[in-house]
Amino acid sequence: MRDFDWRAWLSRLVRVWRSSLQVRTVAITIVLSTIAVGIIGAYVSISVGTNLFHSRTQQLLVQADRATSIVQSLFNSTNGPGSTTTTESAATTAYTDVLQSSSNTSGTFIAILRSPHQSGPHVPSDVATPPGPEATKLISAELRTRVQATATGTSRVYWQSVDIPAPGGSAPGIVIGSNVNLPNSGRYELYLIYNLADSQQTLDSLQSTLLLGGLALIVLIGAVTYIVVRLVVGPVRLAAETAEKLAAGELERRIPERGDDVIATLARSFNGMADSLQKQIVRLATLSQVQQRFVSDVSHELRTPLTTIRLAGDVLYDQRADFPPATARTAELLRTQVQRFEILLADLLEMSRYDAGAVELETEPTNLVRLVEDAVESVASLAESKGSELRVVAPGGYFEADVEARRVRRILQNLLGNAIDHGEGRPIIVYVDSNATAVALAVRDYGIGMTAAAMERVFDRFWRADPSRQRTTGGTGLGLAISLEDAALHGGWLEVWSAPGEGSCFRLTLPRESGGVFRSSPLELPPNDEAGEDDE
Repeated sequence: MRDFDWRAWLSRLVRVWRSSLQVRTVAITIVLSTIAVGIIGAYVSISVGTNLFHSRTQQLLVQADRATSIVQSLFNSTNGPGSTTTTESAATTAYTDVLQSSSNTSGTFIAILRSPHQSGPHVPSDVATPPGPEATKLISAELRTRVQATATGTSRVYWQSVDIPAPGGSAPGIVIGSNVNLPNSGRYELYLIYNLADSQQTLDSLQSTLLLGGLALIVLIGAVTYIVVRLVVGPVRLAAETAEKLAAGELERRIPERGDDVIATLARSFNGMADSLQKQIVRLATLSQVQQRFVSDVSHELRTPLTTIRLAGDVLYDQRADFPPATARTAELLRTQVQRFEILLADLLEMSRYDAGAVELETEPTNLVRLVEDAVESVASLAESKGSELRVVAPGGYFEADVEARRVRRILQNLLGNAIDHGEGRPIIVYVDSNATAVALAVRDYGIGMTAAAMERVFDRFWRADPSRQRTTGGTGLGLAISLEDAALHGGWLEVWSAPGEGSCFRLTLPRESGGVFRSSPLELPPNDEAGEDDE
């Protein structure tokens, strides 16, 4: 037989406790109700037991005082002139009279013991009724000392609680002692032992009733709480499920409205909010579709006249040697701006495809080191013109990854172009590294850097950190935004670090396999670059 799995059971219990408001509410209510009922039941039991014992004790003390008078009267007639009654017969008669005068006739014992250290004849012997040592064993030395210390002729009684042996255990009892005088023999001690089993049974019955009533009350409270919480939690759970479906795109989902109570008011308010959100979402979606269609249509429509302009510009550019200097410069500017316009149209079309969700990833195994070297070589002349040295740092390892090379190359060229624009002629280092689950590329420059506010907006469309600076690479302001979309399409990260006067570092981290998951990047941000620090 397989051992019980305590950890799995405890884990399931914790999950149920955390996930279910109904379970927590019912459990807390039952626990608090149990504590309250327990405190009240204990107080009632102790109070009733104390009052019952006190009342019974007072009743038995009165009976003992009366029994003392009866025994004293019988002893006054014992051993007198012309009397034939013995002490033993007087004790038996006293026992019978005590039982007749007592309301507790079951388990009552009587013992008559001569007080020690008395002069004169010891006429009677010690008597216990019923006979045997059981009665005398219940009388403690402390009680006898208190009884013996009572002045002669005083009818004062003393008592003490005891346990009376009984079949299967013991029963509570009380021993009451007093003094009696036997003529011509001296002082004797009268002890009456009463069995309080009937009072204990009454108390036990009361405690059982309290226990059963308390358990029934706790069960009733738990059931009522469960029903009430279910009535409240049910609509809340329905509202949560409806909200999840709304978040998943099912905008027509609503909560049923029943009655005029608070829950119905909540349902009406929720449905009103859902109607408003649906209208806003539909309106925004329609507007977004119109904008996307407008950008796409404009980009396509501009391609035809732009192609014509580009062809005409190329003709003029090829014949610029025959033009005056001003006209030749105009032909060069026309060609440059037409090229930038074409790049802008291509970027706008790419962004419109991303916005429409119409981009698909076509991956293949790619050697990232070679891809980086090709990208660095393509911008080497531009970097040289700015005075920046390009370096590639590739420690070695798992460099091949399942990516779309065209998009990764575009990301890298955008990052290199930004680094050249803002690198201030200082070295630019490209890091390549990987591990078993991810590959990473980092482009580090030592230029002007960015503030924290600029880093928050660096991936926004058409945003520039410094609008007054001219772009050497002829960018459109969409490069980093497209790069971020390309990284997200691969399931990767594109992150930035920068500090004013210390330069910037962009890190691209991608999963090694298409659809793979990774938890950390193989490269730090920024990487530990001893080469750059040496140049500084």
